[in-house]
Formats: sequence, structure tokens, C-alpha cells
Amino acid sequence: MKPRVWAPHAQRVELEIALGREPLRRGANGYFESARDCPAGTRYAFLVDGEGPFPDPRSQFQPLGVHGPSEVVEVANFAWTDAGFRATPLARAVLYELHVGTFTPLGTFESAIERLDDLRTLGVTHVEVMPVAEFSGEVGWGYDGVDLFAPHHAYGGPVGLARFVDACHARGLAVVLDVVYNHLGPVGNYLPRFGPYFSQGSTPWGQAPNFMGPHSDEVRAFFIDNALMWLRDYHFDGLRLDAADAIVDTSAVHFLEHLQRAVTTLEGEVGRPLALIAESWINDPRFVSPPERGGFGLAAHWNDDFHYALHAALTDERHGYYQDVGSLSALAKAVCRGYVMDGGYSHYRRRSYGRPAVGIGGERLVIYAQNHDQVGNRAGGERLSHITGIERAKLAMAIVMFSPSVPMLFQGEEWGCSRRFYYFTRHADPELGAAIHRARTSELTTFGWDPNLIRDPQEALTFSDSCLAWDERDREPHAGLLRWTQRLIALRNQRPELGVAPLDGRAVRVELDEAAKTFAIVRGELTLWVNAGSDAWLPACAAETELLLASRDEVGITGGGLSLPPDTAAITRRA
Repeated sequence: MKPRVWAPHAQRVELEIALGREPLRRGANGYFESARDCPAGTRYAFLVDGEGPFPDPRSQFQPLGVHGPSEVVEVANFAWTDAGFRATPLARAVLYELHVGTFTPLGTFESAIERLDDLRTLGVTHVEVMPVAEFSGEVGWGYDGVDLFAPHHAYGGPVGLARFVDACHARGLAVVLDVVYNHLGPVGNYLPRFGPYFSQGSTPWGQAPNFMGPHSDEVRAFFIDNALMWLRDYHFDGLRLDAADAIVDTSAVHFLEHLQRAVTTLEGEVGRPLALIAESWINDPRFVSPPERGGFGLAAHWNDDFHYALHAALTDERHGYYQDVGSLSALAKAVCRGYVMDGGYSHYRRRSYGRPAVGIGGERLVIYAQNHDQVGNRAGGERLSHITGIERAKLAMAIVMFSPSVPMLFQGEEWGCSRRFYYFTRHADPELGAAIHRARTSELTTFGWDPNLIRDPQEALTFSDSCLAWDERDREPHAGLLRWTQRLIALRNQRPELGVAPLDGRAVRVELDEAAKTFAIVRGELTLWVNAGSDAWLPACAAETELLLASRDEVGITGGGLSLPPDTAAITRRA
């Protein structure tokens, strides 16, 4: 590799390697280039107008962390074995979100491979990996990455990541990577030393990338090249775009539309399907609508409204954004129409919010009972099973799998892991760590949570207590929830009527009793019955009705009725 870097305002750029320093030649469009061919394993850095050394903005590997030198890596030389692999279409997908550092005790790509057979047995089709781009410290969530082209050194670097993706494909699992294009982290972000990578705009987490000002063509190319690298060089099947609604861009061609065009072109070149999935909580179908209808054309977006409605219905929590969706009718709307807040007044936001999901189907929305945000951003890091117990967690799993959108699980949810999932960091600067803890405490207490519940992200136990407890899966009640999850996923995969469907209010029928807290979703010949109330429920059933699945052994069909105790779900088939 011949080192090359964009530094449009620099007068002099030097390359630093073990042999010493040498000036780079000024090229076109603000680039500086070296004539030296650096083989794999070479460590190098740049000096800009005498300042530095700084890592390469496009560094492929940071073996010593965000402040150290970059290292040349030849990912193209990896011995891939997945030539025939094609990802299951999102319309038939079941996603599984995981965090590499807490997924196994060792917290590496290599150790995660050892658990992939468990995911295949579970029945999921896609592994969605939280960000792996190099960030400050040995552990963290990854949303404060700064070396966007470099897989995190503590996880196993480029080779470890390639092996992980190849191993997923060998087991029939597609892989989606979470990437962050709305800001960079606070530690090790040297991009401003090289050029105008950032605008005057800001996001809640930092300065916004320059997607629309002077020199924005090269900045766009930087981020788009990053996306294409993950998909092309590391064989990812898709990307999840973190907080896509926070990307600041008022250009005629929005960055997301530009990115989708580039990915569509790459899809034709590599001959396999590639998907972009946005995180968005503003309930706007523009993200997934085609450009000819004014949209960005992305494959899907996360639908937080579904989580809000499901969580509120099963927990009775009504603080924060849960106050707008605290009814079974809101959950029914989320199931049938996608969004709950679709233009009506939001008491939480004190304004009208969202717009109807007109013209998009369930294959465009990813739904979930839990994800890293909705667990880790609680004061106590509680999973749903901690709040409601295992039996109600079974109800949530059934509703997710019976809904006409794309289901996703969060790691450990399938067995109701007893370990919580906290927000954790390990910054070398103790003052930064303390500042993050103060800011987080301030934010969460305004949501109504007890500040005494909020863990210090820097404490070692905050991270270790977030690691999955795989050994408990074979013990009750965890084993029972795991069996239930496996059976629900298998049923969804086997029955075509349980797949995605139009979100027009007609493809799925919901019957509910708000006072009794009973809920039924009818999909073709199948019906999911959910009793979230305190009294037994005996819905009438035709003589030929067959009981397919039940969350408890006490469920049965007798005398023309289905006996459903409190906190129980059952699935029946009408012959």
C-alpha cells in the first residue's frame, strides 16, 4: 500500500515509519501521496504542518488504540470460504443483535464464533453486530468510534472480524454491522487535523459531519467508502445506520440517498444482496420510500414505536415516551399499521409527531421487544424479564414473532438472561469518565429514574456484570423461555401467513379487551391469544380448533373454549 491522505488546507504532510520521516508529494484535490510501497504489517502515521504524528484517517488497524500508529493490513488476502453464500431476504429474516465484548467471556470475534451454532439452532437468520470501529478504551458500546475503517484491536482486529463473518456465513447466518455516520467519539478523533470533515451543525453526541458545506464531496466519499469497505472487503450483508435521523444534511440529494445509490451499485458488482437499515425514531417512511417518491430508498428502519407500545402494555410504565402509548389499542395499532404516533399529538414531546406509514410494508420495519438502547439506557440496565418476570417475557416474544414486520432479538433475550446490560466505558482519562457519568446521570434522572440506580460506566463491574451468562440457559425458568423462543421462530419460518404483510390495517386482525387486558392477533388460520390480565380467560373455540403452542402447560381446549390463565399466551390453528 502506498500511503495517501486528504489534507486540503495543509502546506506539508509527512509520513512517519520505523525508518524515519519523509515528505509526501502533493497530488490533486487536496491529497498527499507517498511513492513508498508499505507492505502488510508496516506501522505508520502522518504529520500535518509539523503537528502529530496522527493515525491515518482511513487506518485499517490501530493495534495500540486510537492514539497509536496505523498498521497496513491486506484484508483482500484473507482466505474466504463463503463464495456461495446469499443472505436471507429481510422479508423472511429474524435478526439477533449482539455486542462482541459481552457476548462471550473473552469478548472477541474468535470467541463469538464458538456460540454461532447456538444462534443457528435458535433459528435466527441475521446477526446484527453493534459497532466495531476502533474506539477509545478496551471496552465500550462502540458508538464513539473514531477510526471508522479499523476493526477494534481488543476484539481481534481485521483478521478476527473476517474470520467471524466467514464463520457466520458457513452456518447460514447473514451479518449486519452497526455503523455511526452522525458523529465521531470525543477521544482520538484526529479528522479535524487533516481537513474540514465536520460542519457547524451538531448532534446530541457531538459535531456533525460535513455533508453539505465546502469540501463535502470528499467528506461524503470518506463515509461512503467506509460503508462499501465493510460490505465489500469484510463481506457484510448489510449495515445498520445508527441514529440516521440525526444526520445533518439539507442537500438536494441527502447523504442517505447518495449512500444507497453507491450500495446498489456495489450490490451489482459483488452479485449478492446488500441491505441498509436505518435507526430512526421520528416515524417517517421517507427513509424506506423510493427516491421517486421523495425517499432515501433504504431497505428498512428500526421501529421504536412498536417497542414503546409493547413495553408499556406489559409493564404499565408510563413515564417518558411510554406515556403516549399506554394502551392495548396502541399496541394493536403498532402491530397492524407500524407507527402509533403517525401525526397525532405527542404528550411526551408536546407537539404533533410522525406521519402514517403509507405505502410501506412490514418488510420495511424492524421490530423488537428489547434492544441495546431500550435495555442499556435504563437506569438499572434491566431486561424485560427483570421487570415483568419470565412468563410475561414469553408474551412479548410471541407478539413480536406474530407481527407482520421483521422481528429482532437482543442477545440473551431468548432465555431471559439474568445479567443486566449497562452502559459501560473504559476511557484512560478519569476526568472524561467522570464527566460522562455526570452527564448520563443528569439525563436519566430527568426521565424519572432514581440516580442511585445508575452505575458508573467506568467501573469494571459495570462491564463484567453485562456479560451473558450462557451457563444458565439449561436451568429453569430460562430453559423454558428458550424452548418457547425456538418454537415461535420455527413456527414463523414454517407458516407463510406469519411473515411480513402490508401495514394497511387489513392484513392482520386484532381483537382486544382493554379492561381485561386480553389480546388476540389473527393471521390466516392462526390466532395468538394473550392474557396479560389477572383473571383466567376462556375464549370460545370451534370444535376443529387445534392448539399448536402454549407458554404454560395448564393451557388446553375443553368444552369449546381455550383455557388461558393470567400471563399466558397460546397459538391455535383453525382447521
